[in-house]
Amino acid sequence: MPLRIALYGRGAWGSTLEALWRHQGHQVHSWSRQEGGEPALMLCQCDLAVVAVAMAGVEALAGRLRPHWPQGLPLLSCSKGIDPERLITASQIWGGQHGPVAVLSGPNLATELAAGLPAASVIASADAGLAEHLQVQLSCDNLRLYTNADPVGTEVAGALKNVMALAAGLCDGLELGANARASLLTRGLVEIGVVLEGLGGSINTLYGLAGLGDLLATATSPLSRNYRCGLLLASGCQPSEAIERIGATVEGLQTARAAVFLAQREGWNLPICTQVVAVTAGAVTPAAAARLLMGRGLRAEAGGPSTPLGCSE
Repeated sequence: MPLRIALYGRGAWGSTLEALWRHQGHQVHSWSRQEGGEPALMLCQCDLAVVAVAMAGVEALAGRLRPHWPQGLPLLSCSKGIDPERLITASQIWGGQHGPVAVLSGPNLATELAAGLPAASVIASADAGLAEHLQVQLSCDNLRLYTNADPVGTEVAGALKNVMALAAGLCDGLELGANARASLLTRGLVEIGVVLEGLGGSINTLYGLAGLGDLLATATSPLSRNYRCGLLLASGCQPSEAIERIGATVEGLQTARAAVFLAQREGWNLPICTQVVAVTAGAVTPAAAARLLMGRGLRAEAGGPSTPLGCSE
């Protein structure tokens, strides 16, 4: 049976999801901050609320919707990032709602999906029944959905891969070569794992679609806003100029700062995130950041499920 979906956010990702689900026969009503209107009105007659706004807009939208949320209405969160003030994920912001919460994440570049190219993603929820229901209802010809029970780990992986995509863009913009990019992304995966486990996620999620899968897509494709931002920063653009040229939100910039704040609070060592923040703050040049990463003390390789937290040196 088709779903009645209230969709919040009509950026590239939200618009792509709307088109996919309408094509499946679902009834989709959408809202965007730019067009205005009362977002709570759509909650009254829907089976599912989907939020695809940028991370910076989640807190405000949750505040507007929370008093009007129908008891039991499920939420599917598609926002990627970590709140820089509260240092929590989008689903944790929404956790006070009156219904179950699920997360959608994975290697899903909106431009490719909109063009009909195939992709796979994950619906993660502590409510297995909800995840399986949405998996069946929302999978379509070119979007295959899997499930897991780790929403926080899925969100952390989806957020931190944007930081690594920025770093990969910086690396390629400096023309450091394929060896350097492969090394960077491998060590970046370890850093994502440190934060993921530290915030209570499952390390298995790191090696799934929401982790490694999303990292491979976002950190290697010119369709990725975060990757393109890294390229622009390497060419000498300031972050504000890079964002203006891209014309859309670059979540990795805020997420990098949030990751460094978490690292300082928890005593974690996140060298790649730290250098991304230093570059975007103008504290070091991209070339100097690369030299600092290469000049760190030599050590044994560590990574994977047995890596103690805080040992990503």
